[in-house]
Amino acid sequence: MVGPQQIAARAVLVSAVASGQGKTSVTAALARKLVKQGKRVRVFKCGPDFIDPMILERASGAPVRSLDLWMVGADLCRSQLAQAAAEADVILLEGVMGLYDGTPSSADLSREFGVPVMAVVDAAAMAQTAGALVMGLRDYGPVALAGAIANRIASDGHARMVAASLRDIPLFATLPKQARSLPERHLGLMLPDEVGDIDTLLDQLADQLAFDAAAWDALPPVQFNAVDVAPAVPRLLEGRTIAVARDQAFLFIYPHNLDALRDMGATLKFFSPLANQALPVEADAVYLPGGYPELHAEALSQAEVWRDSMRAAHAAGLPIVAECGGMMALADTLADQAGVVWPMAGLLPGAVTMRARLSGLGLQGLPTEHGVLRGHTFHYSQLDTPLQAAAHTIKHPSALQGEAWYRHGSLTASYFHAYFPSNPAATAALFTRSAT
Repeated sequence: MVGPQQIAARAVLVSAVASGQGKTSVTAALARKLVKQGKRVRVFKCGPDFIDPMILERASGAPVRSLDLWMVGADLCRSQLAQAAAEADVILLEGVMGLYDGTPSSADLSREFGVPVMAVVDAAAMAQTAGALVMGLRDYGPVALAGAIANRIASDGHARMVAASLRDIPLFATLPKQARSLPERHLGLMLPDEVGDIDTLLDQLADQLAFDAAAWDALPPVQFNAVDVAPAVPRLLEGRTIAVARDQAFLFIYPHNLDALRDMGATLKFFSPLANQALPVEADAVYLPGGYPELHAEALSQAEVWRDSMRAAHAAGLPIVAECGGMMALADTLADQAGVVWPMAGLLPGAVTMRARLSGLGLQGLPTEHGVLRGHTFHYSQLDTPLQAAAHTIKHPSALQGEAWYRHGSLTASYFHAYFPSNPAATAALFTRSAT
């Protein structure tokens, strides 16, 4: 029996041995299939990510939020899961990288909240060895394993061999090899709005997912502890208006970051640099989140109204917070993937170039006078600047030096993506400092 402080829902954490096994495709297919069956589905993404949640949100029709024991914190993770359990029939968690990769890992999250693992196996080049893989995933930790889903299955006979290899582990579903998969680029999957027939593609994935409804219905619900009402966030930004860039070039932003700013009393006004919109005249501060400025460098280079308003804001001492792509767009120049150099806003001395290899990845924290502001980094570009870093982030868990954090007048800029709820006081300070 579920206790008075517990809420139950069927839940699984979809994971695999590594990235590239099809976790997002399988999770999206499963979410869309359950929705088409009339289920209320909530999906979460483990670890820092901006793109996968957009795909999963499109597949499930419900907001997708991040879960991470270090960056988000166990309490907020627990609160989100309890709220989802109260609103949905099914909760799906898509893991990050391999099941045991990272500190904390997807396995740590599974154990913390009692959510069993659904192991995705890319069976394209194997048959009976699938059983060894899945049993290894279960026993290494160990973790509670709900079952397995076999991806890139070639035939019914192939599926039977995989199922037999699992022994006592149920095979919940199979997904055949896809003639067309979710399209990708250098930072991950392409954005849903960039794929004209994304809903058709998701429907096809759902329809092709051979699903054992009886096995699913036999899964025992997971009980989530209801969380007491969280203490009110101090209204540190009361009366302030923050202009937030939001378009196809600036869209990597945690929804909880916007919630945190509003909870602290800020009014948010959105504007589009790509549409050459000036900053809202009532803005007291500016937030340029990450995104894909390299894909829109030509348009940004021609957005004179936007650039002039940013330069005027900087000259007037308005606090400007620029993360990753936001920082790239404020440099002197940006060389795109073809090597073409485009002039940018010129608030931050230096030149940005795209690189073929990953330049930064992982959880990091920024030390501040208010404590550590947690977040992550993930980028393929490099900034060459004469400025000296005002500080550096610290990598988690190694404690090695991480990303440079620059301060230039009222501008603070870094490749570091901050997760604002991890430290409201430090966040508020970023948006309230005057030019120095």
